[in-house]
Amino acid sequence: MKSTSMKIKKVSFIVALAGLPLFSIAQNNDNLVENGGFESNTGKAKKLGQIDMATGWKSPTGARADFFLKDSKMPEIGTTNALGTEDPTEGENYAGIMAFSYQNKAPRTYLMAKLKTPMKEGSKYCISFKLSLAEASKYSCNQIGVNVNKKEFGTDQKTAIIDETNVIHPKNKVFNAFFGWDKVCGTYTAKGGEKFITIGNFTSNENTKYETNKKAKDNKFTAVIGAYYYIDDVVVTLIEEGDKCDCNYEDAEQKTVSTTIYQKQITNLDRMTPKDKIEAQGINFAFGKATLTPQANAALDLIAEELKKNPAFTITLTGHSDPSEDELAVKKPMYAEMDKKRLEAVKAYLISKGVDASRIKSQTKGSAEPNAEEFREGDDDDLKMAKNRRVDVKVN
Repeated sequence: MKSTSMKIKKVSFIVALAGLPLFSIAQNNDNLVENGGFESNTGKAKKLGQIDMATGWKSPTGARADFFLKDSKMPEIGTTNALGTEDPTEGENYAGIMAFSYQNKAPRTYLMAKLKTPMKEGSKYCISFKLSLAEASKYSCNQIGVNVNKKEFGTDQKTAIIDETNVIHPKNKVFNAFFGWDKVCGTYTAKGGEKFITIGNFTSNENTKYETNKKAKDNKFTAVIGAYYYIDDVVVTLIEEGDKCDCNYEDAEQKTVSTTIYQKQITNLDRMTPKDKIEAQGINFAFGKATLTPQANAALDLIAEELKKNPAFTITLTGHSDPSEDELAVKKPMYAEMDKKRLEAVKAYLISKGVDASRIKSQTKGSAEPNAEEFREGDDDDLKMAKNRRVDVKVN
């Protein structure tokens, strides 16, 4: 391993669904990373830069990584935050790092953890983690990986770590997908005594490939001049003789999911009756998501206002998914019951706006009832799927 130097160096994407290593599910208890899913914490994070609140994790430089918690009451560190919106791969929490910034205008950040036991010389280890680009990122980049070391990095300076990247995506691709989780995975052969893993970009800006991201019309997040990534599901396991580190990249490239979010266009709203105004609203979702978009929030605000003006009204919410979500749910529980999750998100929002729960009935339909009334001639399959990911509202 070369010596460590600490230097300052100068919409619609397709998201690869990466599978887990062949044996990682069965051997998660053998994960050498104490808190690979960031589910355990030593205290309540209250602001950005508090990754040290996640058990077993810290930042090796003066620029601190971030810790995001689904149940946080602080908006900037929830799973809908100042940088974007993303559900954890599993569980409730994840971390976040700045992997690149244009002309180093923002410092890079890193995640570092001490392994439960040192690595054994000559032994092979399967190392993987998931990452997702935050919507606020003006850029995306490659060179994101894992450094494995006997000694921990440590400096109070807000500087880049320029060192060896021991595990990286085999294509070293630019991770430019705003929704869903990509994966970095590979095999590492130990020199002996390695105790620390660090996640981030260990390559100079001159040798980092980057792209400028096109901002979607519905992206309301304030842009940051860098490539910011959420990080989750960090796994380091010893590969026993006869086993292998199966990263499933081949399968991941063959299976892609849409990130299109349909937005219904409504005209002549001022001429509608209160009932028609409510039923005209479109509440649509991203693939595999139950997170309300800003447009969904606006639609629900209107619905809540009309319900307050018309206290005799009651409504029925119907949650839907698309067929590909239901298909994936068989193997990936995170995609199960998307219709129910979406329905619950809508109901909770309306209640938070003052609508009494007794006025809301609900039902789920899965993918059994395609949104035929919204289909138009010329719609491709991707748009049809996006129109199915919805919650309908009907006045009783």
